[in-house]
Amino acid sequence: MSLDVIELLQALVRIPSPNPPGDTSAIAAFIAETMARAGCNVQTLAPPNKPEAPSVIATLGQGDPVIMLHAHIDTVPIAQNEAAHWHVDPYAAVIEDGRLYGKGSVDDKAPLAAMMSAILQQAPHAAELKGTLVLVAAAEEETGGRLGTRWLAESGHLPKSDFIVVGEQTHNRVATAHKGVLRATVRSVGRSVHATNPDRGINAITAMAKAVLALEQYHRELAPRKHPIAGSPTCNVGVIQGGSTANAVPDSCFIQLDRRMIPGENPVVVQQELEQVIASVDAAPAQLSVGEYQVSNWFSSSIETPLAQRFLSCVQQILNDHPGPIGYLPGSDAKHLTDTTRGEMVIFGPGSYEVAHAYDEYVEISALQQTQSILTTFIEQTLLTR
Repeated sequence: MSLDVIELLQALVRIPSPNPPGDTSAIAAFIAETMARAGCNVQTLAPPNKPEAPSVIATLGQGDPVIMLHAHIDTVPIAQNEAAHWHVDPYAAVIEDGRLYGKGSVDDKAPLAAMMSAILQQAPHAAELKGTLVLVAAAEEETGGRLGTRWLAESGHLPKSDFIVVGEQTHNRVATAHKGVLRATVRSVGRSVHATNPDRGINAITAMAKAVLALEQYHRELAPRKHPIAGSPTCNVGVIQGGSTANAVPDSCFIQLDRRMIPGENPVVVQQELEQVIASVDAAPAQLSVGEYQVSNWFSSSIETPLAQRFLSCVQQILNDHPGPIGYLPGSDAKHLTDTTRGEMVIFGPGSYEVAHAYDEYVEISALQQTQSILTTFIEQTLLTR
């Protein structure tokens, strides 16, 4: 293939893949065709209940070790109030001042382009590879990965791998841990009456205010719990809704909270903590309850194997700087791949998550090229060195 890593990224950005709605058929077709033309064995797979959201698995070489490069192909959508803030067309992949701008340019199409480019460079030498390269271009990460990477893993489509690189935004440092998240809904139930005499009713919002303050105190109490690289757990109330009009006492209110878990925390124990916090609130005669839990697990890996140490060495060689390990604050599909690896797994890629999911998203061209160089060097040292 003649496409270099910059041209690949431009081509990927120019194929919109917002999620929702989560239609990845066009970008998957481009990836599949590109990798197949280079000689890779390609599969395009989608869960039966969402055929419009295919993922792509491209394989080059055979035998052990198996090196998996994973990136997701969906992006967050462009919000209505976001579009006017872009200074360029978000799907034009414009290059200015050493940056490539576009929706998904850094999250997650830059890691994907670097991975594709690194594998495409090895395609002419496929017969010489002493092992297997696997590219996983996964759908549905932005909404949890249940119908993307998780489905691929649970359906048996992913090979057991000796080393996995999950592409995300780490400034090209090696991340070995990220937090998980437990989401919950707290509900208060009161009694509605006319606001001219509110003491006859039970104000569900007033009761919920006490719960919100208790959760804020709980958040502060979490600060001393620290993970060496992933930081502290947190609790954030992100949504509140209650009442229908100012001249009536509200009989219901709910909040939705986000409880970030550091590696090692048990979601069952976290649920129990939240239940204890809500049970401790004196909201009588209103009734408070917490439930409707949704869990996305944390990820943690060591970097002790020879393959992991070699990857660290390649990062240090190209960056001429300390390679890590570091923690990655957002989540990733790594949590769905823990049963797929028989070795170790890292999160790695160019740029910062702080410019993702926002207007004027970009990736530095130099950082993208570093990512490609690191991956290529690692592949050559691992699969081409006799």
